Amino acid sequence: MIYYDILPSPMGNLLLVASDSGLKQILFDSENQKEQIKTNWVNDANKLKPIADQLIAYFNKERTTFDIKLAPEGTAFQKQIWNQLLNIPYGKTCSYQDIAIAISKPSACRAIGMANSKNPIPIIIPCHRVIGKNGKLTGYAGGLPAKAILLGIENIDHSPSKEQYLLF
Repeated sequence: MIYYDILPSPMGNLLLVASDSGLKQILFDSENQKEQIKTNWVNDANKLKPIADQLIAYFNKERTTFDIKLAPEGTAFQKQIWNQLLNIPYGKTCSYQDIAIAISKPSACRAIGMANSKNPIPIIIPCHRVIGKNGKLTGYAGGLPAKAILLGIENIDHSPSKEQYLLF
């Protein structure tokens, strides 16, 4: 059984999708949410309330980590990258190259960028914390304004500094 709910957020409505195995997806308004909802999915705000509550606390700067069971679907490589993203602490950023070095594949920056772009659970799997090596914002499924909002929630300046830039 797949459950869903719509959560208002600072970036617009978020479509939360979960199964009994865990959270499967978070989709932004810009990702054609309504077209993604399947007829056999069940709209169940109560089932998704623990996830919604943690996201609301994060948006209100009352939570810096999540303890949500995750069930993203992807390739083994994508899951490896998404797991690495979970190691980026709140309020810190890194580059695709940093992730490539962390997984011992220093020439895999493009593949890492592609895996990052396929992250089905943004915000909780914090792909917004990956910025360009030069400190500039790079692509984001929810759009660069959404990425800037999320970085702002975490008090991250868009340019790297010794306090904010994380090297694995």
